[in-house]
Amino acid sequence: MISFTVTAVVFGVVFLAELPDKTALAGLVLGTRYRASYVFAGVAAAFAVHVALAVAAGSVLTLLPQQLVHALTGVLFLGGAAVLLMKKDEDEAEVRKPENQSFWKVSGAGFMLILVAEFGDLTQIMTANLAARYDDPLSVGVGAVLALWSVAAIGIVGGKALMRRVPLKLITKVAALLMLGLGLWSLWEAIVG
Repeated sequence: MISFTVTAVVFGVVFLAELPDKTALAGLVLGTRYRASYVFAGVAAAFAVHVALAVAAGSVLTLLPQQLVHALTGVLFLGGAAVLLMKKDEDEAEVRKPENQSFWKVSGAGFMLILVAEFGDLTQIMTANLAARYDDPLSVGVGAVLALWSVAAIGIVGGKALMRRVPLKLITKVAALLMLGLGLWSLWEAIVG
């Protein structure tokens, strides 16, 4: 059974952390060159693979004592908040243009770009932390996938308009504050037991 609360928390945290990421910009670039549905199919598949790997890694962490898991996830969330706060503006990555506009070429390019760019990314590590934190792999997986797909859709379809209206620095700071709060809460739970 899926917990709406866990899914919503994961969605919010992952969505805010991924929005200022380079993959949103890469999706935007691909979306301006190719059919949006083809790009989204490849990007969505790559994100699903990343979430599955992250949730599996996080589920392994649930086998450890709870206080240790809370302390570990707290430190990792605090580290993630620090990374977001210290992150410089990312340049738009160069995206190789497939030879033609076929579904397989375009979706394959989107899949490979995201698969490589997101491996070991902050949101993948956060998803593993959240899976360990909540011990609810299905809810965490659904929340993370929906967040990543939402960011991809925004990047592909309307990224330019959003970035003109909402400053990237503000989005990054909100995501960092959420991670800071989750990190402090996890450390508090580790101490209180």
